[in-house]
Amino acid sequence: MNSNKKFFSRIGFNYLIYAVFSLVITMILANIIAYTSPEILNNINTSTTITAICNYILPLPVFIYLMGKLDSKKLEIHKINARTFLKYLCITFTLMWIGNIIGVIITTALSGAIQSDISNPIQDLINSTGIWLNIVLISIIGPVFEEFFFRKLLIDRTIKYGARTSIVLSAVMFGLFHGNLNQFFYSALIGGFFAYVYIKTGKITYTILLHMIINLLGSVVSLFLNSSVTNLITGTINPFDLIFVLLYLAILIITLIIGLTNLLNYKQAKFNGQKTEISLQKPLKTIFLNLGMFCFIIFFTIKMVLQVIN
Repeated sequence: MNSNKKFFSRIGFNYLIYAVFSLVITMILANIIAYTSPEILNNINTSTTITAICNYILPLPVFIYLMGKLDSKKLEIHKINARTFLKYLCITFTLMWIGNIIGVIITTALSGAIQSDISNPIQDLINSTGIWLNIVLISIIGPVFEEFFFRKLLIDRTIKYGARTSIVLSAVMFGLFHGNLNQFFYSALIGGFFAYVYIKTGKITYTILLHMIINLLGSVVSLFLNSSVTNLITGTINPFDLIFVLLYLAILIITLIIGLTNLLNYKQAKFNGQKTEISLQKPLKTIFLNLGMFCFIIFFTIKMVLQVIN
């Protein structure tokens, strides 16, 4: 195995170790709580908070240590104005919708093939937890840690292989890391775009803000939207529900038009100051066909398969 394959293999193993470490900690802590205070796990808000701590906070020192052993490069900073940020937000929202539609089509087809519904774990979580927990965990904490893990730590170490390599790797790993088909496609699409934004600007705060807004729309806003739509369908009409739904649809249409227009008019991206230091003759083979990445992909593929068959 050449040095480049070894590098990407270590990347794969690092993220796999992080995932397994999170899973093991969660299982151990859940068993301890189940033995000592089982009533705690009966509260969905409490159990979700514990899971978030095990997923994001407890494995952090180990993961930072592992990634810290790989050379990193600081990206050049390029600020963007509000107009550009809004354009990026529209593109993100559009990619989320495209990925979501693909995910729905595929999961629906699979559901028909296996004659069983495929659960949507993130939607179940959003619907079952309180609004404040949705805001804190899904709309704030999740984006901060995920952008740090899959943009900052990952891209700072892979940018020497070029922007395209970093974007593809960030997209694939971010999509797989969610561990379910419902989220894979839109996570991969927006993950790749967040990688583009981070490389373009060198500022992780932009992608964190984009991620926060998208998660807020997908969690808290969607709860209000579903409630308003249900009220309208059942005949419980009030001005707030009608105005909210119409306003949402108007913003949705405008956002999709702007996002699709920018995507269709996409030109070859130029990354100021970001030069490819190491060119790969067979990039996809070098990046993914190595032991670490293979194990990472297999681990999360198994999680997706289990989601489908369970």
